[in-house]
Amino acid sequence: MPRPVIFDLFHTLVPGGDPERDRVIGEMALMVGVAPAALVAAYHATWRDRMTGWDTEETVRTLARRLGGTPTEEQVARAAAHRRELACRLLARVAPETLAVLDALRADGHPVGLLSNATAETAEAWRSSPLARRVDVAVFSCEVGLAKPDPAIYRTAAERLAAEPADCFFVGDGADGELAGAAAVGMTVLRTTEHNDTDPAWAGHVLTNLGELPVLLHER
Repeated sequence: MPRPVIFDLFHTLVPGGDPERDRVIGEMALMVGVAPAALVAAYHATWRDRMTGWDTEETVRTLARRLGGTPTEEQVARAAAHRRELACRLLARVAPETLAVLDALRADGHPVGLLSNATAETAEAWRSSPLARRVDVAVFSCEVGLAKPDPAIYRTAAERLAAEPADCFFVGDGADGELAGAAAVGMTVLRTTEHNDTDPAWAGHVLTNLGELPVLLHER
């Protein structure tokens, strides 16, 4: 029986859009009356809180107040909407070639999963993205309160695919220690460098293009 394949999201299925993220946060800062550079730094410093619990409005409100701002709820809502628009844009940038890979895997009988350290706006945008209908199970850190490389989040993804971790492939660029985390629970790890060479020290198999994946899995 074909084995499940679990993908990371950003820098794996879609580009991460890091410079654009910082630009958008700077624009949000002006909407809520705080210094752009300070809000960007605050977003980076609170990544785990944002990815495991806070919703979009809570993030804006909390960080603006920590920086001395006193945003109105209207300002918070406007900034949060700006952030949601970014999430939709990033997910819409999935390449047709990537969608074709997912279609090929499913045609070959592989259950397909997603495991992403992601904030609430990404999980919301996912539902209307072209990726969603090609993925059987999507696990977002913001929804389960766990983040990679916590072993429990990998086990959650495998369980939802009705599989053991050792039966699953994990494909990711390597951010947040995700490759070591997947290997620690017994998954077969494949590193991708198509969008970003995030973990060059990883000694396992490397995919320079996701298009290589269906052939590789056939060989295995």
